[in-house]
Amino acid sequence: MSAGTPLVVVARWRMAPEAVPEVLGLVAALREQSLDEPGCKGYEAFQSVGTPGELLLLERYADQAAIEAHRASAHYQTLVVQRILPVLSGRQVELLQAKA
Repeated sequence: MSAGTPLVVVARWRMAPEAVPEVLGLVAALREQSLDEPGCKGYEAFQSVGTPGELLLLERYADQAAIEAHRASAHYQTLVVQRILPVLSGRQVELLQAKA
């Protein structure tokens, strides 16, 4: 992966259905603050229709440095590391690079 290569993060989160409202509220705050980052080019969250305790996040970043800055940000550390991760029962994160 070369510097300056746009990347997409696909994160799948699983949690108890009763945790979803709280997590969605935190994700809304996370999305807003993430979109203010200069390297964040897009941030969308989706809830599974068939499995209410599953969320899918699609995040677009300018490059690897932008992802690293995102993960080091105060809002990521507070909202994701301290508040969201403890309530998840499963988490899968995939990094994708566009190909023509």
